[in-house]
Order: sequence, then structure tokens, then C-alpha cells
Amino acid sequence: MATSMAVTGIGLVSPVGTSAAEVFAAACEGRSGAVRPAPEHPLHGLLDVAAFSADIDPVSVLPATEARFVDRAIVMALRAAEDALADAGLEVGRDVDPSRVAVVVSGVGGLALLSEQVTSYAGKGRLGVSPYLLPGVLPNMAAARIAIKFGIQGFTSSVGTACASGAQSIGEALRILRAGEADVVLAGCSEAPLFPTFAAAFGNARALAHGWADPTDASRPFDRRRNGLVLAEGAGVLVLERAEHARARGAGRYADVLGWAATNDAYHPTTPRPDGSVAARCMSLALRDAGLEPADVGYLNAHGTGTKAGDLAELRAIRTVYGQSSPPVSSTKGVTGHLLGASGVIEAAIGMLALQRGLLPPTANLDDPEPDPEVDHIVKEPRAAQPGVVLSNSFGFGGHNVSLVLGDPGLKQSGGTG
Repeated sequence: MATSMAVTGIGLVSPVGTSAAEVFAAACEGRSGAVRPAPEHPLHGLLDVAAFSADIDPVSVLPATEARFVDRAIVMALRAAEDALADAGLEVGRDVDPSRVAVVVSGVGGLALLSEQVTSYAGKGRLGVSPYLLPGVLPNMAAARIAIKFGIQGFTSSVGTACASGAQSIGEALRILRAGEADVVLAGCSEAPLFPTFAAAFGNARALAHGWADPTDASRPFDRRRNGLVLAEGAGVLVLERAEHARARGAGRYADVLGWAATNDAYHPTTPRPDGSVAARCMSLALRDAGLEPADVGYLNAHGTGTKAGDLAELRAIRTVYGQSSPPVSSTKGVTGHLLGASGVIEAAIGMLALQRGLLPPTANLDDPEPDPEVDHIVKEPRAAQPGVVLSNSFGFGGHNVSLVLGDPGLKQSGGTG
């Protein structure tokens, strides 16, 4: 019997809200956060549409002396962690020994700030580079600053698996808890890709949605008219606890993380394996880790970014696992856009609310699905159902595949070897 791991707190920063309830409502209503950058915005002309999260004053999460030179990705991660701990009603040092708390919070780091400093160096030379650059941009600094802010003294790290990073951070948290190395883990990801250099790279790679009169129509996973992803920014942090620890302090539970798996396509740096076979194996391994069968899944939150190759590969993976009868499937990126690594955390949170509320969100803008009769797409309206178990997929550049299995807190399962 696998030890049960509970999610007791959720903190989100997203284009459609800053709480799990707000994000879930937007997903169910199909209310997109995509907008067209204003003419005066630095991204105007580089991308047609983007999904911005609300501004956060760095001084609201950091001392003023430290807030002057910190990338937005770190600021969003701190806000998400603060909100997650508050949501869990957990105070480090009061409710848990600081040495028994771990942090796995990921992201590509402060690339926007680094880009600015490269420009400054080009114009001013050595004196144009801040001595505070490194702690403002390094990929480990979101996790490290969370540990510093909340006095967390246990294992602290970040994961670098591109758009699978957030989901893998949750999986690594499960591994840490199962090994008995911590009682509580803060797991998540923060991404701030909405700056000119990054937008230009995605645009030149022909990966971005374009040509839509209404920006809210641009992100359309699995739709035959899809022509790219909508780049978005945001962060998500979950508080995971050993179930015994959560019960002892009387904490509520959103869901349990039952299992996970990670594989690699070993195919191409940016293109998924077309037949989806290794992604399918990842899904099957995650279910095996949870001690479950494919038929136990009541809802599948797909990676579904709206790219031609990626969506087809995932549909083929789903068919491989499920054959003629898939569970209900949707991609909530039709609403949120693609928050890169942070997507997996936000989608896991949506899956948990689906478990709680018995409501499965649709894929926004899915007007003309790829001809896949074996895949049960949720379209137009949310579907009332008690899923019991949710499977959440995240895939990333480099061929990284991660699948998470989430379940009702009372669900009994066997197995669990991760």
C-alpha cells in the first residue's frame, strides 16, 4: 500500500486569477486570459497575442533592499508560495520543524532580467552590469528565496525539464515524501517568458498562434484550425504533506498525489515523437506507480498546447493507452495559454478542483476537433461527473514527458514505487 500524500495548499499566479477557485471558474466558463499587446508594449509586433498575469510589487514579497533587482519569475514564485502556505494554514516552525520541510520550485530563471543586463553591458560595458545579477536570475533562486523567506532548512532544489518542470517538481515532491525525507514539501514552478528576446525566439520558430481577429480565439488545443501556442506567464506552488502530518494538524485536503512517472522521447530537441509511444508509456507508468488501471481515470487534463505536431502526438498517446474508449479529455490551455513549466502546476490544481466539485472543464475554442472518435473531448460546456482519479500530462522540449495521478483523499490504492 502506497503512503498517501495530501495537497493541503494551493497558490497560483495566472492570467485568469490568483486562486484555485478563480482559475477553475475561468476554465469551466471558457474565459480566456489572452490579449493583444498594446502598441506601446515591448512585445507589440513580436507576437499577436499573449496572456499576462497581474503585476506584483516586489516589495510585497521581499524586503525593499532586496526587491530592487529580482526577476519577475522569482517575485511570482514567492507570491504563489506565500499564498499556498496561507491556504494550507501552515507556518514553518510552528506547525512543522523547518528541517522537515523541502522546496522543489522550478523554472528557467530570470531570463528577462538577464536579457536587460546583456543590453546594458553592450552599451556601458562592465559598469553596466549589476553586482546583484546572479541572485536575481539563477534558476535555483525561486526555490532558494522561498526557503530563505519562510525559514525552510530541508532539501531545496529546482528541476530543469522545460515545460514539464512544474509537473516533475510535484513528482519529485512525492518521491521525497515517500522516502521519509520530509513531512512537507512546497512544489511548483514560475515562468516569466513575456519579454522581447524570448518572444522573438518562439516567433521565429513558428510556434506562436497568429492571425486571429479576437485574441481569445487564438489558443485552441486539438482544433483543426490551431496554428500555435499562446505564450503566457505565471506561477503555481502546492503544499504537499504526508497524510498523517496533515491529519495531525487538522488540515483540509484538496486531493492526494497518488503516482507519477517521467520518460524521454529520445527523438528530437523540440519535436515530440510523432506516434506518442513514449508519452503513452509515461502515462501507463504513472498509473502503475499509483496502483491503478487506465479505466480508473475519470478525467484527463491534457498537455494540449495548440501546436500541430504536439497535439497530434498526445492524441496518439491517449489512443495507445485507451484504445477505443478514453476518459473525458480537455486541455485548459485554451483558457490560460501556455505558461511553460508552470502550466503543469496550474493544471494539477484544476484537476484537484474537478475532483472536489464534480465538474470537468472543457477545451476552449475546440470547434472542429481532429478526427479522433476514440478520444472523448469535453467541448463547449463543463461536464458534470465525479472523476475519482485525474491524470495530468505535461511534455517539454528535449522530449521530456511527465504524468501525474491525482485522486480523492479517501481513494484507496495499492502499489507506489516511485
